Amino acid sequence: MNDTPQPEFSEASFWNKLKGQALTAGAEVVEKALQLFYALQAPQTPKWAKTIIVGALAYFILPADAIPDVVPLAGYADDLGAISAALATIHMHITDDIRTQASAKLRQWFGGGDSATGDGV
Repeated sequence: MNDTPQPEFSEASFWNKLKGQALTAGAEVVEKALQLFYALQAPQTPKWAKTIIVGALAYFILPADAIPDVVPLAGYADDLGAISAALATIHMHITDDIRTQASAKLRQWFGGGDSATGDGV
């Protein structure tokens, strides 16, 4: 049995991380993370793809990772790598609707929309 703690993913921790770190992480990381999140919510996304998404998003929200997020310029490079790898693996399940949802939330946060909340999304 493996006693190593496994990263946990929850919707609340995902939104908390994005809300608190969106500007620091940058639009590219945020948009890709949102695409994964919305694909996870989509009923048509297969279970194997959701497993990959949960792993990538859990790594993203994990406070201690390969390169701590507080390291200037490099802090989110490993997160972007994990998220990009997951997106490349499940790209066929990122629909136009998922892209639209992610873009709308990104514009809301980076383009001066309403407050950044995950409520009602």
